[in-house]
Parts: sequence; C-alpha cells; structure tokens
Amino acid sequence: MPNVVVVGAQWGDEGKGKVVDLLTEHAQVVVRFQGGNNAGHTLVVGGQKTILTLIPSGILHAGKTCVIGNGVVLDPAVLVAEIDALREKARGSSPIGTTGRGIGPTYEDKVARRGIRVRDLLDEARLFRKVEERLPAARDELAALAARAGVTAPELDASAIAREYAAFGTRLRPHVRDASLYLHGEVKRGARILFEGAQGTLLDIDHGTYPFVTSSNTVAGNAAVGSGLGPTAIDKVVGISKAYTTRVGGGPFPTELTDALGERLRTVGEEFGSVTGRPRRTGWLDGVVLRYAARVNGLWGLALTKLDVLSGLPSLQLCTGYTLRGAATDDLPADPEDFQQVKPVYETLAGWEERLSGVRTFEQLPATARAYVRRVEEVAGVPVVCVSVGAERGETILVTNPFS
Repeated sequence: MPNVVVVGAQWGDEGKGKVVDLLTEHAQVVVRFQGGNNAGHTLVVGGQKTILTLIPSGILHAGKTCVIGNGVVLDPAVLVAEIDALREKARGSSPIGTTGRGIGPTYEDKVARRGIRVRDLLDEARLFRKVEERLPAARDELAALAARAGVTAPELDASAIAREYAAFGTRLRPHVRDASLYLHGEVKRGARILFEGAQGTLLDIDHGTYPFVTSSNTVAGNAAVGSGLGPTAIDKVVGISKAYTTRVGGGPFPTELTDALGERLRTVGEEFGSVTGRPRRTGWLDGVVLRYAARVNGLWGLALTKLDVLSGLPSLQLCTGYTLRGAATDDLPADPEDFQQVKPVYETLAGWEERLSGVRTFEQLPATARAYVRRVEEVAGVPVVCVSVGAERGETILVTNPFS
C-alpha cells in the first residue's frame, strides 16, 4: 500500500490541514513528523472550524490512528488543552484555539542534548532532576530577556514545575508509546500511512530562505527521520500550494503585492494566521519557488488550494522566472542576499468571473481556470492532483488519488 507525505510547497499556510483531512479518508494512520504548536492547521467540516496545532489533521475522521512522531517538539500543556477541546467539540461545544511559544529554544535544547522528552513526564523524580539541572541556565536566559524588556524575571521553582508537568504526564500516559515501533508494525501489515508536515519548504532550516526560517526541517525527507521509519517507507510526496503566494514575517518575497490587489487577496483569502492572527503578505504565484519545492521534496503531485480566491480578477500574473542583476535565471538563488534582489518575470493569463464554490469536478471549472491550472503544472513541472475551491472539506476536487 502506498504511503504518502504531505508538505507545504511555499512559505507555509498553504492549506495542508485541509488536504490531510481529505486524504485521511483513504489512509489508516496519520503521522505528524516535525514542528511544534507555533503553526495551526485549520479544518472546516460541516460549517464548523477546528484549529489544530499538534494533533494530526486526520483526527476528525472516526477509526483513524493519529501519531505525533519524535520529530515534533511538544508543549504538553497545549496538547492536553487540544485533547480537551476536541472532546468538548464532540459534545457540541464551541471551537477554541491555542497559542504556544518557545519552539526554537526547545529545538535548541534538543540539539544540545539537554531536552526534556515526553517519557520524562511519566517519572516525576526523573523529571524533577532534569528540570533542576536545566534551571540555572534557564534563570540566566530569562533574567537577560527580562532586563532587555525592563521587567522583573519571574521566579522558577523546580519542584512546582515538575509537579505541574508530571500531572500532564499522568494525563498523557495512555497515549504514549514507541511511535517508531508502532509505525513499523503498521507498515508490515500493509496499512496506508499519511505523513503530515508543518510550515512550508521555504521555511526549512537547511533549505529555506535562511535566516527567515523555522527551527526544523520541513521538507519531505524529514518525514522518515521525524517518525522513526526508513526512507523506503515513503512512496509519494504531495506538495501543497496556494493558487497565489503568501508568507508571514520578514524575508525575500519576489512576487509580493503591496497595493490594493495584494490587500484584496488578503481580505478575500482571509489571510491571517490561525494561531497568531498576524496578517500575511500576499503576491502572485511563484513558479520558481514551486520548481524548487519539487526538487528538494521530490514531489509526485501538487495540490492547488484557494483557486476560488482568484475569481473576479480579469487577468492573472504567473511568475515563470527571475532576473538577477539583469541576467535571466530559472532557479532559486542559493545566496539569500541574491534572492532578496531578484525581479520576477511574469506571464499574463486570463482570469474568470465565475464563483467556484459549487464546482465538484475539474471539467466544471471555467475554461480559463482550467488553463491556469494546466499552466501551473507546466511551470512547476509537477501535475496538479488536487484543486481546492473553498474552505469546506467537500469543496475539493481530487483529480488523482495518491493512495490509488
């Protein structure tokens, strides 16, 4: 049975959660393999919005197993709150969202071999010992931050911290096991596994627009490392891209629109962070970025989301290449300073007026919308296997099922 990785092909926020939710119908196991609760996946099912930050996006399907792999850095307080929120939702309560902090420092602790692992939460004495060992340096770091901010640093008490987090360990104990061993058994029995990444390719710590990146490897190759399986367990990689481009925070963005059109994309596309609420920068679709994502992830197919946001625009611009200091280039510059200086080369395509929310097959799309999708395929060098025309689960056209 094929096992499929879903990754972002841009700077994150591409709609991975929606695609994972859709593909979960064809999988038995869904695995989150990297990142933390600093990014959210938004699902809309039956008009009800759910924002997940740690639990895999397949959780809304009955009878599926969701696994948080070793590549994830986990705030147990946020995970417990997310579990409780999902239980409340199942009883008909209102949806809630959570916001976390400290993802980068947690990965720093992991690499420095001083991190506290989930298994440590299950033994309060061991947890206290590890917290006590870590606390002196943490106090110094906190004091320095407080001094810069002009505030008084809070007191840190090892016993209180250990008691609080040991309680989280008690709550989580029934869900804790060797994820690598479990997944290996699922592979042996022929289960279909869906691997879910967070953020996007251009935010990868090694392959992204460094230093404007996240603290983990977001590319598909990390699905094996972050879940404890060998690379031969992965059969196909699906990259998720919006029909335009967005990014949050600083860093190069060659196709950015800072005019009324960029604001229109932000408003119509509801381009605000699901966790932070920050407005996203918006721009035309960048084919160079997609070709780069195809290369570093080994993309088998592309899922194009938010095609409906482009409805009503008389014409569209698609970036097919760059110029750098007057010279044409088809590739992403390796030097971030060069990337900051590139100018996009655009191709103009016809737009469409029709609303797409009721479209359920590729053939039902307006002719110019189909032409746009086909041209994106050509520019990216990857077939479009899924097209999203709205926020709801059902507003998605699965052209080719990666689990087939």
